[in-house]
Amino acid sequence: MFSYTLDNKRYHTLNYFFRNKFISKVFKVALNAGFSCPNYKTGGCIYCNHGSGNYYENLDLKTQFDLVKVPLEKKWPNSKYIAYFQANTNTYAPISVLKEKYEMVLKFPNVFGLDIATRSDALSDEVLNYLEELNQRTFLMVELGLQSMHDKTLKFINRGHDLKNFEDAVYKLKKLGIFVVVHIINGLPGEDKDMMIETVKYLNSLGIDGIKIHMLYVSKGTALAKIYQDHPFHLLTKEEYVDIVCEQLEYLDPKIVVMRITGDPLKEELVAPSWLLKKFCVLNDIDKEMKKRDIYQGDKVNP
Repeated sequence: MFSYTLDNKRYHTLNYFFRNKFISKVFKVALNAGFSCPNYKTGGCIYCNHGSGNYYENLDLKTQFDLVKVPLEKKWPNSKYIAYFQANTNTYAPISVLKEKYEMVLKFPNVFGLDIATRSDALSDEVLNYLEELNQRTFLMVELGLQSMHDKTLKFINRGHDLKNFEDAVYKLKKLGIFVVVHIINGLPGEDKDMMIETVKYLNSLGIDGIKIHMLYVSKGTALAKIYQDHPFHLLTKEEYVDIVCEQLEYLDPKIVVMRITGDPLKEELVAPSWLLKKFCVLNDIDKEMKKRDIYQGDKVNP
């Protein structure tokens, strides 16, 4: 059995990481703190539809937190929680605002850590100094979107920064001892399987701690939807996606936690591909294919 799992997966699961590190049931509670994004000034990423995790816009943080926590604690009364600042860019604000929101949430019952989703171009020295302090007194994760290691792709999707900017940010965070999670997207226009695998190999070299693997999908109202309508491009089939993810996992350092392994679009906003709506089928197909090939995360990592 693979070392980094408790549920017969062949990759390093988040459930295993939490259980092994904290000896407790741990839940992440996604929050919308009302932040914006610096990339909106230039139109935003072409696939973005009003920001990642943009929900609960009119609710205060405590109300948002309780909406998730109260049902969970009925079943798992001794659980611990990580407050996940998910929506938009959660370091894109004056330091006084960041401190107000983070410190407030850390006082909520049974919250023992923070997960902060942000961008590599929104980490000033002042913010990094504060993150260093937070990391010394609580469990801290910082999530960075990369999507691809290829600058040509980053320019096409209007990412707003290049690979060097991202790499510098990871280096600074790791130097501070902070747990770094990176997002990538499979199926971006112009990329083939080899390019997607190269992105995973590159992330190994940076010593990141966690990864979220997404499938590109087209949402209504986005620049990508207009491109897809005017000049239809190939979106990965489920079979192609499963094949690519399985091979990416073979090249992924087994110590890296796989925190997400597929996309999760809203049905009412999705243009294509429709197969992504059956999330658990995708997860099951990845498990089945890894078992069929008899492969595990890290099999192709150089010793």
